[in-house]
Amino acid sequence: MHPLTWIATNTPFVPSPSPTVNPDNVTPGVAGFIAIAVIALAVVFLLVDMLRRIRRGRYRSEIAEQLDAEASAENEGLNAPDGDAAVSPEDPAKG
Repeated sequence: MHPLTWIATNTPFVPSPSPTVNPDNVTPGVAGFIAIAVIALAVVFLLVDMLRRIRRGRYRSEIAEQLDAEASAENEGLNAPDGDAAVSPEDPAKG
C-alpha cells in the first residue's frame, strides 16, 4: 500500500470547528449600501454623459457631411459651362 493512502485512511476525522464569527458583524450594513448606491449613481451618470457625447459627435458629423455636400454642389455649379452655370448670390449681375 502507498504511504499516503495509509496515512489518509488511518488518520482520524476531525470536524472543523463551528464558526465563531457573529454574522451581524460581517454584513456590509448601511455603509455598504451607501457605497453601492454611490457607485450605481456614478455609473448611471457616466452612461448618460457617454450617450450625450456620442449623440453630439453623430450630429456634428451629419452637419459636416451636409456642409461638404453643399460646398461640393456649389463648386460644381461654379465650374459648370457659362450657359449652365447657376446664379451665385455673390454676383447678381450675372442673373
